[in-house]
Amino acid sequence: MAVSEVSPRETYGQYLAELGDRNKNIVVLDADLSHSTMTRFFAARHPDRFFNCGIAEANMIGMAAGFAAAGKIPFASTFAVFAPGRCFDQIRMGIVQPRLNVKIVTTHGGITVGEDGSSHQAIEDLALACSLVGLTVIVPADAVETAQAVKYAVDTAGPVLIRLSRAKVPVLYDSSYVFNIGKAVTLRTGNAATIITNGLMITPSLEAAAKLRQEGIDCSVLNMHTLSPIDKEAVVKAARETGAIVTVEEHLEHGALSAIVAQVVVRNYPVPVEFVALTGYAQSGKPNDLLVRYGLTSREIIAAVKKVVARKEK
Repeated sequence: MAVSEVSPRETYGQYLAELGDRNKNIVVLDADLSHSTMTRFFAARHPDRFFNCGIAEANMIGMAAGFAAAGKIPFASTFAVFAPGRCFDQIRMGIVQPRLNVKIVTTHGGITVGEDGSSHQAIEDLALACSLVGLTVIVPADAVETAQAVKYAVDTAGPVLIRLSRAKVPVLYDSSYVFNIGKAVTLRTGNAATIITNGLMITPSLEAAAKLRQEGIDCSVLNMHTLSPIDKEAVVKAARETGAIVTVEEHLEHGALSAIVAQVVVRNYPVPVEFVALTGYAQSGKPNDLLVRYGLTSREIIAAVKKVVARKEK
């Protein structure tokens, strides 16, 4: 039976509108992209609590900080390339340093924005976000996890950034799933190596693990949905139990998942680590074609696992 695919950004927009019915303190701000970020659902349902800030992301962040200081729960949305990229200083000084209760939800993360080209491909955004001490950074795996991450953001005081993709992704979880911030989810177990990933890279990681098992190489797969705070215990446990780690992300290899996991490994339990990630900027093209061209498929994950296992055995 085929696995259904759902857009996390659409889930975000629809679920946020529902939460707005129950919590009158939620206000939503958008930088003239509500039809793409899907905050249009909230705007249609709660027009008195929706604010189109225009193409002025820095101003949007400042307004969100003001709403939070006044006791509201502001959600500020735009493309991932614009937040934190275009308004890093406003996020740093206006939200994170004073620990204001602002929720930043970005869409169109990574290179799978496709034909929009490199100017709109956010591949540094998570590194920027994770550099901010005290900002919770989440990269949900599917629609179910997205909804629960948004609910967490509403219910928990403090700054949160959630990064979503433009593309539809397979639904991995059912209604029994429970999202726990900062706690990785084991999707598959094995003792040869551990693949640590998140977001839309989970599907090719699971595909790689299935193919590797046919070759007698059993891998664990972890959904590291929370980048900050990272689940250090899960990383160390993976290092101890499998002796080799491969990180997989739709982002540059420095500053985000690869860098954070490597830092935990080096400090706590050094083992061989390989990275499947971007090493430079991409061209314009169809999303799947770009993933193939820039090495973000099960093929590269399989090669990385075999390489790291060989390193472990030396």
